Amino acid sequence: MKVNFFNRRPLQLVLTLALIISTVFVSCDKDDDVEDQTYTTAGNASGSQMSPSNTSTATGTLSGTYDARTNVWQYTINWTNLSATAGLLQVYGPATAGVNASLLFPLAITTPGMGGSATGSVTLTDQQEVILLGNNMYYTISTATYTGGEIRGQITASPN
Repeated sequence: MKVNFFNRRPLQLVLTLALIISTVFVSCDKDDDVEDQTYTTAGNASGSQMSPSNTSTATGTLSGTYDARTNVWQYTINWTNLSATAGLLQVYGPATAGVNASLLFPLAITTPGMGGSATGSVTLTDQQEVILLGNNMYYTISTATYTGGEIRGQITASPN
């Protein structure tokens, strides 16, 4: 029996190309899933989280969302019982809880005071996104009493 390989080659070529193309699309799809993801961010702050820790009785809470498609992080931070009016609100990283890191960016204080808030949005760089999604970002609120930071909160990001 004689086999005609000429007729079988186009089929093999088409199947091979289909396999290659589907592999490329599947590989790209994994990246797109991360890029299309949204996250909920949170972080409670206290003086005991500062490094070194302090005896402040102030507390803070952060809530927000991060959109990996646009790199926009929207946040709301509230604090109470600071020893003096909030002077600086800053974000640091990369660092795990209890470890100090470099300043990434400041945040504007919306309502200053011993109890106050900050609300806004920041467009993160790709490097800052990695730090945020790795839960290696934290915020501090400084006052005249605690110029290096009165309270600190580690920021966590959870996929929605």
